[in-house]
Amino acid sequence: MAVLWTSDDAAAATEGRATRAFAVTGLSIDTRSIRPGDLFVALKAARDGHDFVRDALDKGAAAALVSRIPEGCSEADPLLLVADVLAALEDLGRAGRARTRARVIAVTGSVGKTSTKEMLRAVLSAQGQVHAAEASFNNHWGVPITLARMPRDCDFAVIEIGMNHPGEIAPLARMARPHAAMITTVAPAHLEAFENIEGIAREKGTIFEGLEPGGTAVVPTGLPVTPILMDFAALAGKIVTFGPDEGSDYRLDRARVVGDATVVQAHHGAQPLLFKVMTPGAHFAQNALGVLALAEAVGCDPAVVALDMGLWQPPAGRGARERVYMDMVDERQSFDIFDDAFNANPASMEAALEVLAASQPRDGIGRVKRGRRIAILGDMLELGPDETALHAAIARLPAMTSVDLVHLAGPRMRALYEALPQAKRGEWHDSAKGLVERASHLADAGDVVLIKGSKGSKVSLVVEALKKLGQAGAAEAHKGKE
Repeated sequence: MAVLWTSDDAAAATEGRATRAFAVTGLSIDTRSIRPGDLFVALKAARDGHDFVRDALDKGAAAALVSRIPEGCSEADPLLLVADVLAALEDLGRAGRARTRARVIAVTGSVGKTSTKEMLRAVLSAQGQVHAAEASFNNHWGVPITLARMPRDCDFAVIEIGMNHPGEIAPLARMARPHAAMITTVAPAHLEAFENIEGIAREKGTIFEGLEPGGTAVVPTGLPVTPILMDFAALAGKIVTFGPDEGSDYRLDRARVVGDATVVQAHHGAQPLLFKVMTPGAHFAQNALGVLALAEAVGCDPAVVALDMGLWQPPAGRGARERVYMDMVDERQSFDIFDDAFNANPASMEAALEVLAASQPRDGIGRVKRGRRIAILGDMLELGPDETALHAAIARLPAMTSVDLVHLAGPRMRALYEALPQAKRGEWHDSAKGLVERASHLADAGDVVLIKGSKGSKVSLVVEALKKLGQAGAAEAHKGKE
């Protein structure tokens, strides 16, 4: 692997002192996933990373970024001593950004940040070398890690920027210095820290404060807060809009779910666009238009990018669809799951339920005989004082009329359980563990099952439990038969 940082480069960037010469090929903050050649960054979070430096070095870390010599280590070990580890990591991020020739894109939004980032990774890979954040590395340490990991010679970089509280986005955007930045949408999320959705919009809008001179702001239309976002976008050299509104630069005309794909009809100015996103969901179609706008802003042909949309599929926990086979011989004895278990707020919950409502169960093959649309939902967290009403309101969503049964986990989801018609009520448990223990009773052959909740609700455990209902080797046996 190519050298990412030498001891001299890292010391210069952080104003630190290297105890001995080293060269690293990556960065890590977790000894459980560290790779030989990594620089271990001893951050202080729930645990003090200094307590794990010796273990990191023993596992092959090429050096450690520390503010003191940890227990079990000495000056003979490859250490980079700095005044403050997080501040030094930020310095490495800025230096990584400064030395690259990449065209940098930043993405934020209440819903769809990670999916949009991965969509960009897929379509830009056909145009050059792409560096993008791992998982949801979008906070005060995730962004500098992503920047510090950036190869000097990459062509594109995609930086995801998130927030939980006011004042978080602008510093990260200024660190990333994007050539183009996009807000996917603004929806009720993190309302514990904001008075209203207008406050969320103002925080999201600060991403444009980090744009490079002449940079492009990509703004969604059709939102009540779009005017607020446009005010912040005035900081940009160019504004490009996307969404359903007449006059949008990338206008969504229609998104039609066909099987496991979404057919997108749109216009780029006067030019019609027709392409497929290889996963169901109108929200994916909307974000795909934002991706086209970003790609054009960094010098790519949007028509080519539209054709490459088929390269992307959502990652696990972000809407990925999978078939679980319960019989080695009879492939009909199976059910489908939509794994959307990583994040949830009212807007993303509505979008996911619309995907479930558009799905087609299979009749006549299970114990129940009629295939069902089943939702397994966990608590939506960080919604503030209105959380009870926001959970109950899910029962009134139009998509709910097409959902046959709803299983629920978490104390907040009790409000939805009580708001549902009796016929739609499945099981309610105070935690996901209760549903895990009942996994064999939650789905039947022919069903389509959506699993969605905030990460803290741990409904991802239900996803794993449902997958285990599949017979060992059955998925491999049926691969390619659909």
